[in-house]
Amino acid sequence: MVIKVFLASSSGSTAIKKKQQDVVGFLEALKVDYAQLDIACNEENRMWMRQNVPEEKKPANGIPLPPQIFNEESYCGDYDTFFDAKEDNLVYSFLGLPPPPGSKEAVQADKADIVENGTHAEETNAEGNLDDSIEVPVEERNGDAHSKEELAQAADEEDEGEGGEEEEGEVAEGETADDEATEEETAGDEAPAEEEEAVEETDEAHAEEEEEQEEADDDREEEDLQSEEEEELRQLEEEEEAEVQEEEEEDLEETQEEEAE
Repeated sequence: MVIKVFLASSSGSTAIKKKQQDVVGFLEALKVDYAQLDIACNEENRMWMRQNVPEEKKPANGIPLPPQIFNEESYCGDYDTFFDAKEDNLVYSFLGLPPPPGSKEAVQADKADIVENGTHAEETNAEGNLDDSIEVPVEERNGDAHSKEELAQAADEEDEGEGGEEEEGEVAEGETADDEATEEETAGDEAPAEEEEAVEETDEAHAEEEEEQEEADDDREEEDLQSEEEEELRQLEEEEEAEVQEEEEEDLEETQEEEAE
């Protein structure tokens, strides 16, 4: 299986160049074999990529932008889905490849399999069966949660009588005083907490503004790239028309010369 990454080597968009570098750099870091296919210098690569990206994955204008990732003929996704898989440690699943043993994704898959099967690895023996060597208290096996020591302790508490009640009254008064002191300390901490919440809300607002600005820049760069592609297609059509016109003129001249002869 060969991973195919469709790129635009001569793209004028900084955002697209960065996305392409991120994908290629991460695949090289994972030592994943892949092939780069340029759509800027090869019209066949461009047409193949556009035809094989699923319709539901294409943008509103119907023109998918690089980088686009395939596993042989099977579509994997674009940069956004690749980034999400990288954040979730699911890049090998995204690429349709088995994760190497010992990798984060392999360990995560093993844990998911354990939870799905309802068996914990630490409770199994070498043969894969539940380990019966873990001792269970006799009281729990018999359904009796009270031991002899607990029963004896309960009897001693009943013998204490009124003396115990007086001690409880003193403890209750001490606890009330402690609660009042705690409430005063809590009231003093409320103001700094409110200030911290206000700062966090301000930071979140700034972060949202930055994200909106980045999205606007990306949209503008994508529009520029699409305009460049449309301009290239228009130039190709004009060149083809010019060649056809030249051939027609040459044919007309030859016809006139033959008639003159």
